[in-house]
Amino acid sequence: MARAGLTPQRVTIAGAELADEVGLDKVTMSQVAQRLGVKDASLYAHVRNLEDLRGRIALLAADEKTIRIAEATSGRAGKDALVAFADAWREYAHEHPGRYTATQTRIRIDPGLAATAAGPRRAVELTYGMLRGYGLAEPDLTDAVRLLRSTFHGFVALEASGGFAHERSPQQSWVRTLDALHTLLQHWPPSREGDSA
Repeated sequence: MARAGLTPQRVTIAGAELADEVGLDKVTMSQVAQRLGVKDASLYAHVRNLEDLRGRIALLAADEKTIRIAEATSGRAGKDALVAFADAWREYAHEHPGRYTATQTRIRIDPGLAATAAGPRRAVELTYGMLRGYGLAEPDLTDAVRLLRSTFHGFVALEASGGFAHERSPQQSWVRTLDALHTLLQHWPPSREGDSA
């Protein structure tokens, strides 16, 4: 029988908070149970196992990050939208490192949960919508989405691991990186012959 007051959402939030504190890969069911003041077995009435919990953390984080990006980019276009999008992405990664990792890690997610989760779908819509403002169409849209994700994730991952040891501040490089991305998106190279989605 499920413990009163314990829900899948409460277990997920506890796991997400722990992931932000110690790292997603260090989260255990025992630690989550301890945080909630219950026995380990009590959790299994709400999540199947650690993989299921990680999947739920990933979906929670995707929702949170997408809401933040949507609010930041609302009413903006072009470079303003790109900068707001990128800054919201980076800020979320800084504030919630464990949750952010869950959104960038291959995790097996329950298909039923994934089907009802709005965050991942909305993230795709926001990204493609912002890039259409640069006049891009397929297959260039997909290539541009991959470029942005690689750039944003690569930057925040290196930043988090202390990979920017040069005296120039990461913030200065971030600003120039976004300047460069904006210029590239404005002057996207033409598709090659035979290219298709």
